[in-house]
Amino acid sequence: MPFQNPRSLKYEYELYVEREIEDYKDSIPRSAILKIGDEAVASLARQPQVALTELLIWQEVDRIISRRLRLPTYQTWRRRRLRELEKYRRPETWGLDPNAAVCRAVEHAPDRHVLIAGTTDEAPALYLAANGCAVTALDPAADLMQRVLAAAQQAGLHDRVRTYHGDLAAWHPDVELHAVVCGATALARLSPADRARVIDVLQSATADGGVHLVETIAAGAQDVGSDGTPTIVMSLEELESRYRGWNVSLERTRENGSRTFLARKEAVA
Repeated sequence: MPFQNPRSLKYEYELYVEREIEDYKDSIPRSAILKIGDEAVASLARQPQVALTELLIWQEVDRIISRRLRLPTYQTWRRRRLRELEKYRRPETWGLDPNAAVCRAVEHAPDRHVLIAGTTDEAPALYLAANGCAVTALDPAADLMQRVLAAAQQAGLHDRVRTYHGDLAAWHPDVELHAVVCGATALARLSPADRARVIDVLQSATADGGVHLVETIAAGAQDVGSDGTPTIVMSLEELESRYRGWNVSLERTRENGSRTFLARKEAVA
């Protein structure tokens, strides 16, 4: 699914008004709608030199319903929406630590494309989308991908988020990536051969200066796959060997003791 073009606030407002009016129509019986139609005809008939058409009548019906619902003007709605978007740009809104690697390392810009794979919730995807990134969220768990889409829709960020139900072995980049964020098991689910191939593909698709963040777990820890089979999380040594030539570092998460492997692609001279 391709990304949608970013919508203007004006267009977003028009969609909001249309949705509110249609929801109202669906909530009342047909007899009530016909009564509003009669009111619209009477209102138009009082206007000089108006040729009554079905389109004009339904436009007047929508205006009558809008007044009944006391929908805000564009300027009022715009001020409220801007405040809402500003709140969404803050990591705390999504339960993220402002000092977390994903908040500090990923640069925010409208032309930045980010892949998020194997995370346990929708917070990173929505935080980055709220800050202007185009986000592809990927996971074998269909319910997680549905939650991501539902949360993005509710926040009005769905034009910046797309999902893929599957694992990294079956996914291929269709845009240049500026960041890749992997949960602890996104790579561990794969066979060693698939893992090597996937990392190579992701590295090739990443722009110079781009960053990869891979969450790891304390040494010796295991994760249980969707089939109940324990899987050994990818070791730090294997990660370091795959990212030779990149600027790498390791950061520890204070909350649960997990670690984030951070690798930045250096520009080729």
